[in-house]
Amino acid sequence: MERTIILFSIIVILLTGQALSVFGQEETRPGESLEQRTIEAVNTQIDNGINIPFIDLAVRAPNDNKEVALSIQLLIFLAVLTLSPSILILMTPFLRIAIVFDFIKRALSLQQVPPAQVLMGIALFLTLFIMWPTIQEINDNSFKPFSDGEIGLQEMYDNAAAPIRIFMYRQMQGNHENIQLFMRLRGLAKPANFSEVPTYVLIPAYVLNELTIAFKIGILLFVPFIVIDMVVASTLMSMGMIMLPPVMISMPFKIILFVLVDGWGLITQQLIASFV
Repeated sequence: MERTIILFSIIVILLTGQALSVFGQEETRPGESLEQRTIEAVNTQIDNGINIPFIDLAVRAPNDNKEVALSIQLLIFLAVLTLSPSILILMTPFLRIAIVFDFIKRALSLQQVPPAQVLMGIALFLTLFIMWPTIQEINDNSFKPFSDGEIGLQEMYDNAAAPIRIFMYRQMQGNHENIQLFMRLRGLAKPANFSEVPTYVLIPAYVLNELTIAFKIGILLFVPFIVIDMVVASTLMSMGMIMLPPVMISMPFKIILFVLVDGWGLITQQLIASFV
């Protein structure tokens, strides 16, 4: 229905535009109204035909296997392009930062403030801040030489993947158990060095490592706020205020403590310092 309305509007606009152009070229006849001249111009254009382009999509059988392979590659490329935001999120510091910020929000017993979009935006810009040297290296060694025609497509991919692989490997901090796990699950031999670790093994190992580190940081963040909750709950119980929710009383104290110690600044500094 929407396509029909849009097509009808386009035809009306074309008819009106060409009618006005013809109307502008004709001489003005005395005693003839504007409406009559417009109708005559439209009828003239309908009789003479309107130059509306014809769009045709042809579906045919492939001539050889190369065309089939090209179609499959195009579908795979579109699928990867659709999933690229999720892939990039899992290969950057975004995962750790987003989880830590969510732990902070829950530890402070905050429901709506700050909004989730704000926290994800802060995590995104901190990710760009941390990854900027890697992005600059990819641009200098991969994209720029490829755009200048100095290297080919395969070499561009290798030069772009190398800095990201090195970044993910450094975050393991000598803890290669996740890499060994996925190498064993895949049935691959123990690698002699980092270059023998496939990328499809390194990425899930990096994701598990980021989840583990983020949860460790979240537990450490929860401890002081849990102490405040326990103190407030014990105080209310001793005073006989059983019906009063302890969270309602403890939340202002937790926010005051968080602001006094410059919580956002300390957490941001430690998060950036946690990346090698």
